[in-house]
Amino acid sequence: MPLCRFGLAALVSLALIAPAMADDPATPALLPFNSSAGMARLAHASGTADFPALANQFEPQSNRAFCGPTTAAIVLNAIHAGRGDAPRDRSRLRPEDEKHLPAGFDLTVPRFTQESVIEQGPKTRAQVLGEPITLGGKTVQDGGYQLRQLDALLRGHGVSTRLVVATDSVSDAQIRRDLSDNLERAGDYVIVNYRRDAVGQKGGAHISPLGAYDAESDSVLLMDVNPDSAGWVWMPLATLIRGMRTFDLVENRGYILVRSP
Repeated sequence: MPLCRFGLAALVSLALIAPAMADDPATPALLPFNSSAGMARLAHASGTADFPALANQFEPQSNRAFCGPTTAAIVLNAIHAGRGDAPRDRSRLRPEDEKHLPAGFDLTVPRFTQESVIEQGPKTRAQVLGEPITLGGKTVQDGGYQLRQLDALLRGHGVSTRLVVATDSVSDAQIRRDLSDNLERAGDYVIVNYRRDAVGQKGGAHISPLGAYDAESDSVLLMDVNPDSAGWVWMPLATLIRGMRTFDLVENRGYILVRSP
């Protein structure tokens, strides 16, 4: 079961809720991107400005807790593409990998990775992977990322962000306007934080980027960073909003709009 935020309580909750949600007739069906209808929808979608850059930089998460760092890496690489100023992550190299290289040759490429982006965020790698932290005076497991934690990580890498928590004071119309306007404009990106079991999927809290908006079907292309679990899907925007209007440890989930400073 794919989990980006995890814990015993979450596992119990998912076991009870997810099967019912997956069969809920009130949840509109999700359209797989890799279907003929899914590909056709992209061809006539009204907002596809972000899709080429994100697709070119896409990579799947390497473990269940890394949906946030993976999404951040994809978006940061899309923003920095062609500049050559992204950091070089040497953590994936083994000592023997450079044994036969010419002196001074750097085998790395300038690229944000899901491992390296964590360094500029508010949580350590161990905390992302479940090491207990203190929240509100209580020691809790807070694996993965809450929305504000991911926003702080992104800002730590020098980009500008606008964070929107999906509270009752934020209307569906405002959310639709924010997301559709962004996806019709190149150079800025949308990251969403939602619960899978609230949108008809199996699983818990998750983070991924949006790649497109189709006005005719009022749906968004969710480029799931755990494609082995759910795959990219066209999701009705009303369904995604429901998934974002779910409570995390301290507040509701929501979305982050990201652009160069």
